[in-house]
Amino acid sequence: MVSYSVILVEPKTGGNIGAIARSMENFGLKELILVNPKDLGEEAYIRAMHAQEILDDAIVVESIDEAAKHVDLMAATSARTVHGEKKAIRVPMTPEDFFSRFKDYEGKIGLVFGREDYGLYNDELMKCDLFLTIPANPEYPVLNLSHAATVIFYELYRQGYEPTPRTEASGYEKEKLFSFFDDLLDAINWPEYKKNRASVTFRRLISRAGPTKWEFYTIAGVIKRAVELIKNR
Repeated sequence: MVSYSVILVEPKTGGNIGAIARSMENFGLKELILVNPKDLGEEAYIRAMHAQEILDDAIVVESIDEAAKHVDLMAATSARTVHGEKKAIRVPMTPEDFFSRFKDYEGKIGLVFGREDYGLYNDELMKCDLFLTIPANPEYPVLNLSHAATVIFYELYRQGYEPTPRTEASGYEKEKLFSFFDDLLDAINWPEYKKNRASVTFRRLISRAGPTKWEFYTIAGVIKRAVELIKNR
């Protein structure tokens, strides 16, 4: 089963470290490896919010070679890309493509992020197995370190995310709702020549929305109650 570690190479500010720890907690990542961090002080813990335990448990090493010993495969990240076989170390994969290809990988993958200013050096990229980049505006493709990390964590989480199934209202329930709406038109004395258009408009609106059973009962209850109040005035 695949698992992930986040590797930050020489991060310069505690704020970015803390922000990345917080994003890790948001998307279910737990292991942080720091390569020669410049600052792991109070600002990091403030920015981490409820993810301070990730900072407490962070593995601190002096080089990317040491970081590599903690994982089975390393995926580098950078906005600086080059297409073509002669520049293979900077030929990118998108996060979506990467996570879909490696979802059945047996081992630990390190997601490697470089410095805030210079990113990863070529010799560090050469020590990584793969290269990821986030598609962005080519006129300004470089994202803030913590923002880039969050985008990649989100894509990782999304690949395995299973939303709660929607239980849509049945055809019978929707017909009841349309009937309640027609009763409302009658109760408010909506002009006869406008009723058909209003009824069809409501039907099409509800059909496009595809309401869940909970939404159906909520809307139907409101309309039914409004009709009762109008009739008993």
